[in-house]
Amino acid sequence: MFHFSDFPPIEIQANSKGITSLTFDTSSPKLPESEREKLFIQQAQLELAEYFCQKRKSFSVPLSLQTGTIFQQKVWQALLAIPYGETRSYQEIATLIDSPKAVRAIGQANKKNPLAIFIPCHRVIGKNGQLTGYMGAHAHSLSVKHKLLQLEKTADF
Repeated sequence: MFHFSDFPPIEIQANSKGITSLTFDTSSPKLPESEREKLFIQQAQLELAEYFCQKRKSFSVPLSLQTGTIFQQKVWQALLAIPYGETRSYQEIATLIDSPKAVRAIGQANKKNPLAIFIPCHRVIGKNGQLTGYMGAHAHSLSVKHKLLQLEKTADF
């Protein structure tokens, strides 16, 4: 478990290929099984600490997506292309992946994103510029999304 200032505790999990999940739900933490997993988790924690201190714009820790449909994976890849400090609407993401009518499905793919922050679903907002759901029904969802966007907006690199 990892905790940084105004954010809820973060649980990071890994396998032998990279980080498999980042959640704000720490109800059932899983201990790393190998030294390689521990190294990936340590690298992720270090990079997140730098991100939260506004010293990092992108992540280099390997990600290992173990879930997701082909559509969800396309959405997640599109999210990786959103630059630090910028946002895109659900409609823009739908258009980008050649599924212009799949706006609701984009929202559902964001909800299923297992690697929040690393795959920046917090950078996706409503067409009208309003914040919309973040990480499903988690208690701190919109508050966390707002804080992440503010963090990136105020960074001075």
